Amino acid sequence: MSSNQPPQAAAVPVGDGGTPDARQLRAILITVSIALMAVIASVSGLNVAQTHMAVEWGASQTTVLWIINIYTLALAALLLPLGAIGDRWGRKPMLITGLIIFGAASVVAGLAPSAAVMIGARVAAGISAAMIMPITLAVITSTFPEEERGKAIGVWTGVAGGGGILGMFLSALLVDVADWRWLFVLPVVLVVAALAMTLKSVPNSRERSTHSFDTIGALVSTIAVIGLIFALQEGPERGWTDPVPLISLAVGVAAAIVFVAWELHRRDASLLDVRLFRERGLASGSITLLVVFGVQAGIAVVLFPFFQAVLGWSGLLSTVAMMPMAIMMMMTSGLAPKMAAKIGARSTMTVGVALSALGLALMALFVSIDGGYLSILAGMLTMGIGMGLSMTPSTEAITSSLPRAKQGVASALNDVTREFGTALGVAMLGALLANGYRGAIDDKLGGIPQGAADTAREGIANAVEVAPSTGSHAQDLIHTAQQSFVDGWQQAMWAGVAVMGVLLVYVALPGPQGSDPTITDEAETTETVAV
Repeated sequence: MSSNQPPQAAAVPVGDGGTPDARQLRAILITVSIALMAVIASVSGLNVAQTHMAVEWGASQTTVLWIINIYTLALAALLLPLGAIGDRWGRKPMLITGLIIFGAASVVAGLAPSAAVMIGARVAAGISAAMIMPITLAVITSTFPEEERGKAIGVWTGVAGGGGILGMFLSALLVDVADWRWLFVLPVVLVVAALAMTLKSVPNSRERSTHSFDTIGALVSTIAVIGLIFALQEGPERGWTDPVPLISLAVGVAAAIVFVAWELHRRDASLLDVRLFRERGLASGSITLLVVFGVQAGIAVVLFPFFQAVLGWSGLLSTVAMMPMAIMMMMTSGLAPKMAAKIGARSTMTVGVALSALGLALMALFVSIDGGYLSILAGMLTMGIGMGLSMTPSTEAITSSLPRAKQGVASALNDVTREFGTALGVAMLGALLANGYRGAIDDKLGGIPQGAADTAREGIANAVEVAPSTGSHAQDLIHTAQQSFVDGWQQAMWAGVAVMGVLLVYVALPGPQGSDPTITDEAETTETVAV
């Protein structure tokens, strides 16, 4: 770590003012991991219930997508402001409040009589998730001693990275054996457990500052994130030339520029000191997380239709098929700190990015209809290992770049980067797959009735659905659509390899010497205290 980095506050005392022992640290880590799992599982879990909600409420696909996406939108938009408020108010009360609201919102969602009530419950869940998520990491970075912090962050990143797939599996299992409304039993159970353990085990800490809260920065950052995330969510659905995503993108970019200008003007009392991005650790950590989570989310968009429409698997079996990658990711996230201690954080991150790129290349080279699941398994496992190795040092680079008193903001920045990456990866890899599919199938629909051919061009699921109406062409249409999907898959994978290759070069090259900023004003006026 550079000697020019901001001074760090002393380790936070626990309870009676003593240093936390191993048992207390273990209890704290389990608590924040359970709370994080509740939040992460709710991001992806509802995807498996899209058809059920549409049928029960007579809801359109647009409404169903809003039910799913509004949670992520509210979560991403409020991470920075609520992370900063948690630093000032106290991390334990913020976590407790967030868990209570999140649990209540999950109960309402599980009992929702209409789509409108469900959307309201999802908004409340997203807001409370933004209270919980940054605090879980901030509790680790402000409580754990330096020698234990890397291991704890490894566990946190493992849950954050693999928790979505694990949550989707448990959700699919509940839908398969019970009813879609039982999906919300999982977050409620997790919240109750996390709340009980928080009250017992988690110490409180907060920032003591002489500066007023950066209200303008908080509002502008919220507008920026809403504009950018909304554009990424709506672009693939409406088309990128539609006025709605274009206007949203313009508003988001303009607000982001205003936010940077305002934070540079406010300087000493800013919500986020943007000058810190001149520091190589923060910049490389943020960019790596953005790309890695983008690729991970995009791969999920590609894998599920492959499992379901090409291999003909159920939603539950498709989710089970994703588990090996999630397991490898979670395991190597925990091993990454040991590797970083031996070869260095940047070298560990470089190896992780290289393995992620190799995993994508393996899936592009060997995927085939006849080869089925085994043709992509090696690539999935390699990519899981690579993502696990790259996520932990990236997260630690971000959190270590901000003062201890600002760990809520540091954690929120880490989480916002993840959410942006996820939205960007889904939009870009999804678009590449769709364009590749249409390009491959376009000249292979000779003899197919015009209406059925137009439907088949929309996507592989549409082609499989319309195939029976084409009579003797049915089997040929299905096989053509499957092969066209594989062709589109390969294009998307190679695009991912190219992006990871650029990232690899950036991460591997050493940064300029003496480029770290010296920022001491804020550290002199803030301190972390036990309450």
